[in-house]
Amino acid sequence: MSRHTPLKDVHESLGATLTDFAGWLMPLRYGSESAEHNAVRQAAGLFDLSHMGEIFVTGPQAGEALDHALVGHLSALAPGRARYTMIVNERGGVQDDLIVYRLGDEEFMVVANASNYEKVAEELKNRAKSFNAVVEDRSEQYALIAVQGPRAQEILATLTDADLDGLKYYAGLPGTVDGRQALIARTGYTGEDGFELFVANQDAVPLWHALSAAGEPYGLRPAGLSSRDTLRLEAGMPLYGNELGEDLTPFDAGLGRVVKFDKPGDFVGRSALEAVKDTPPRRRLVGLVAQGRRVPRHGFPVTKDGAVVGEVTSGAPSQSLGRPIAMAYVDNDAVAGLAVDIRGSHEAVDLVELPFYRRKK
Repeated sequence: MSRHTPLKDVHESLGATLTDFAGWLMPLRYGSESAEHNAVRQAAGLFDLSHMGEIFVTGPQAGEALDHALVGHLSALAPGRARYTMIVNERGGVQDDLIVYRLGDEEFMVVANASNYEKVAEELKNRAKSFNAVVEDRSEQYALIAVQGPRAQEILATLTDADLDGLKYYAGLPGTVDGRQALIARTGYTGEDGFELFVANQDAVPLWHALSAAGEPYGLRPAGLSSRDTLRLEAGMPLYGNELGEDLTPFDAGLGRVVKFDKPGDFVGRSALEAVKDTPPRRRLVGLVAQGRRVPRHGFPVTKDGAVVGEVTSGAPSQSLGRPIAMAYVDNDAVAGLAVDIRGSHEAVDLVELPFYRRKK
């Protein structure tokens, strides 16, 4: 049976189409996914992300433990800041991509994907054994609600006196929202400005209602997983299980910059990653824009002159571009004359650099 978030009844009352995602019953859409997508691009969207995992690492050597366990240099992170990083296996394959928040000198929160957080928690516990640090999976204690879009700050400002103007991208601060304690983080997965609010489970429903009411004059809409996927695709953001996996290194995904070889000490996967860091991968991650109307989907072959030269990892219609788009791994020498095999029909595509969409700042 699928698990559900504290907001399940709210989603049902809003007429959401619910679906199983990584063992969780989650809202796919509330009505028109294109309307939800466009609301986030033009105004704001409200997301339930309570299926994500929150793993705390605390103690005098918490930073050093994370330096050893992950590819990033987390002990160098200033309190109040966050960093995108990854956990890899001994072969350098990505086990999950993560955001790590430093909450204090000896306290970090690792946010992991819903499909992986139990595995990530166990890996962190094993890798921290030789450090003076404690790893605790507190995922069951937290709900996570996101407000994303160009009007997100205006909406949130009506419910908090926290310094949102001073809150930088990839930073977080404790505060109250509608009188409820929250970690207010300026992070997201949509390509827009926005905030992710970590709150106690019992505060999720009243906070959702407060945000909905505050956002109504600004055009805020509840948004489901379907629009979240098209938004992150336009922004060129990888999805674990699609663009990332245990058979791919950060360098394969074009994200070698997250691997910090200059940090002190050893880290899991270092030798394997050092062996490939200067060697271009056989295939690179690129963007594809369809010349026609048919949509390339996950797993479809990318071809050139009838020969397979790659594979689509994610694909969807793009509201911002008005054409279908996809991310794909393609051979390094495949740069022009590409097509996607869509059920036997080779549909022409243009190769473009990622991302497809950048917000105006």
